[in-house]
Amino acid sequence: MDTDILGTLAVREKGLSITPTAPKPRQVLALLVVQADQMVPVGMLSEELWGGRPPRSARPTLQTYILQLRELITAALEADAADARTAKDVLLTVPGGYLLKSGGGGSDVREFERLAGLGYRAMDAADFPEAARQLRAALALWSGPPLADVHAGMHLATQVKRLEESRLCALDQRIEADLRLGRHRELLAELTVLVSRYPTHESLCGQYMLALYRSGRRGEALDAYQRLRATLVRSLGLEPSAALSKLQRSILMARPDRSPATTATATATASGSAGPGSTGSGPAGTGRLAPVG
Repeated sequence: MDTDILGTLAVREKGLSITPTAPKPRQVLALLVVQADQMVPVGMLSEELWGGRPPRSARPTLQTYILQLRELITAALEADAADARTAKDVLLTVPGGYLLKSGGGGSDVREFERLAGLGYRAMDAADFPEAARQLRAALALWSGPPLADVHAGMHLATQVKRLEESRLCALDQRIEADLRLGRHRELLAELTVLVSRYPTHESLCGQYMLALYRSGRRGEALDAYQRLRATLVRSLGLEPSAALSKLQRSILMARPDRSPATTATATATASGSAGPGSTGSGPAGTGRLAPVG
């Protein structure tokens, strides 16, 4: 079974789609996919579909959705006469719930995690070209928000948030690698969009400041810091981190004829987020900042 959830939901058995068109069965399949090869309790499926107020007919209705999914699986299995499995061998009824067997098929999430892991290890080894390559390949697997065409109840919403966080971490580190490779001008358009989308993300703001400074736009780099500071104070009652404040000061003190590399390197290494593989923790994350020079 092949599964894609980094965008729209697509589930295939023997190359044939088993993704239902009806919203509720899609929601059930999506939760089974994100928990593939694990038992999903009936209670969890019920909470996903109806929240804390399931209808009196919740159990038989859920069983109907499972039956519809098995009908789609059966149609896919029947296309291969050599496959002796039945739909109940793929979507199992187990004590307390259901279990979807992936059979070791392809998964865009697993491939994303594999490539991102290679990128993080390359960052730890200071192999920035390899890190940028692997992280770019990982991010290319995304075609949109996870499960973009599935209504997310309480459990899927948690999974979507986790996946989005993983993507943001990989994106943060890919930008870090590109900055290390001197690609600051190429990054400006992308970072302009990102700091608007994540207005309290300190790591992205720091990367934007570096890209602006290295592109000869020192005043705009300092303006970016002031915008972030105003947003943090207004929305969270917080000042920027010590690392970002030091970066701002290093840019402020730099003379036009002298790159503040030494000052900014100290800023980055004194930030408290030491390793190249460290990342921000959500919208207000403070990932490692590259040297200014």
